[in-house]
Amino acid sequence: MVETIMLIDEKGKRYLAKLEGEMTEVSGLGTIRTELLKNSMRTGVFSLGGRTIKVRSASVDDMISAITRKAQMLTSKDIAMIIHHCDIKSGSVVVEGGVGSGALTISLLSRVGKEGKVITYEIRDDFASIAKHNVALASLTDCWTLKIGDIRNRIDEEGVDSIVVDIPVPWECVPSAEKALRIGGFFSAFVPNVNQMEKTVQELRNYKFEDVRAIETLQREMIVHEGGVRPSFDMLGHTGYLIFARRSP
Repeated sequence: MVETIMLIDEKGKRYLAKLEGEMTEVSGLGTIRTELLKNSMRTGVFSLGGRTIKVRSASVDDMISAITRKAQMLTSKDIAMIIHHCDIKSGSVVVEGGVGSGALTISLLSRVGKEGKVITYEIRDDFASIAKHNVALASLTDCWTLKIGDIRNRIDEEGVDSIVVDIPVPWECVPSAEKALRIGGFFSAFVPNVNQMEKTVQELRNYKFEDVRAIETLQREMIVHEGGVRPSFDMLGHTGYLIFARRSP
């Protein structure tokens, strides 16, 4: 089984590495013997050119934080809400509209596991190319299908468990989502402004969807030190709105 690991240098910079073959190419660090990296997993560190490099198994958050970025990515707080409210689990079949840099794709693939499937529709070749690279680096391509196409016009799949979209006009894919979802299946859309949110909610109410709602998730870190505890002055506030609905009979 191919494993993806995380390397962290002395300055805190992170590098993803996919362990395969005798030598592993690590962008930014060079080519390193795979056996050395595997052995270093037990100690957590190794030396490279006089530098101490930390070695960790790559979590989903690690993968997302280190991937090549082409478009603005969804944050973990929004991704977590999508996975929870759409009941995405091992074995789920998920259709994704808009791949961006592949952050949400990686999260979905890690969640559905080997028994599940993620089918992504993307209209831009440049986004698709970046996402292919990132998903491959995360070693999650086995259960992923990427299609160059417009999810607003057609979804080939039927009876899917969830449809998740991050596109500028999500209300335009509501008719195709209605046809593709199983009864009780979930729809989710991420949008940055209230006008998009309103249009999407209203369109969902015009089709066979129930439990239509929209939320905003805010996040603030707590600073803990010997002198006391306080909320961070920098808050991860508005990133966008999440719309959820469920396919009705």
